[in-house]
Amino acid sequence: MINRKPIYVEILMKVSIETLWKYTQTPNLHQQWDLRFSEITYIPKSHEEQPQRFVYKTNIGFGLNIAGEGESVGNKERDGIMTSSLKFSSPNPISLILEGAGFWRYVPTVEGVRFLTRYDYRTRYGPFGTWIDRFIFRPIMGWATAWSFDCLRLWLEHGISPYVLIRRSIIEAVLKISLFFIWMYQGLVPKLLVADSGELDIIQSTPGLADYGRPLLTLMGLGEIGFGLLFLVLSGKKRRSLHKINILVLILLGLSAASHPATYVAPFNPITLNVAMIVLSIISLLGETELPSARRCLRSSGEGRDQA
Repeated sequence: MINRKPIYVEILMKVSIETLWKYTQTPNLHQQWDLRFSEITYIPKSHEEQPQRFVYKTNIGFGLNIAGEGESVGNKERDGIMTSSLKFSSPNPISLILEGAGFWRYVPTVEGVRFLTRYDYRTRYGPFGTWIDRFIFRPIMGWATAWSFDCLRLWLEHGISPYVLIRRSIIEAVLKISLFFIWMYQGLVPKLLVADSGELDIIQSTPGLADYGRPLLTLMGLGEIGFGLLFLVLSGKKRRSLHKINILVLILLGLSAASHPATYVAPFNPITLNVAMIVLSIISLLGETELPSARRCLRSSGEGRDQA
């Protein structure tokens, strides 16, 4: 039996508790920033004292969606702390989640509001479902929760709508995956796997390097693969610095090919390839907006200060 660890996410929001409550408790606002839900609809209550029941839907692509239902209760606690507890379930057989429960907590501080959640759920499909949840689904849910919290923070603190943030995040993901692939391919294929593709001849024809062709080509290949991997792991200011370094390196590599003029007229030569890669970095640098990141959230309750 694999032990489940509840999902915990916490972030500081520099807004009023009333504003944060509104953007997290109003369905048409909530569904805009939370990656876990595509639609949230409240079911009208017959009495104000009743828990707020709701139905939700999550689009998973290819025309498929997962629907479920739940109920929440908002209440005030001591010292102005507010908590919204909820239960949720899904009868949909394609939903890994069978039923679960958790809470959102709003803790006023001098700097703003500590917004945190902890939730857990039971899964379908017996041991197989438990395994899938432990190693795949639960990490994705934790990341999606944290990313969504930071998306909400940027919306409230900087006024950038989740729609814009999501589009820019997709664009940035495409850019960095593209640059990673190009650098990885250039380091792996023509330098490590197929050394006789022409790269080795260029090095060996360079004065003073004839005896070090193959070792130097291997080092260059490993260096390019490592440099490409940085596009997948760096974010924030480091991401911007990496793009600036990328532009400088590509300019230098393009100029270094001047000693072999024939390379400038070959297919996908240093001019066309390097310019295209430089443009990808320029596009990223032009996106001045700070992008949401799950790394800005705390993913552990620390010393148990917020035990439910």
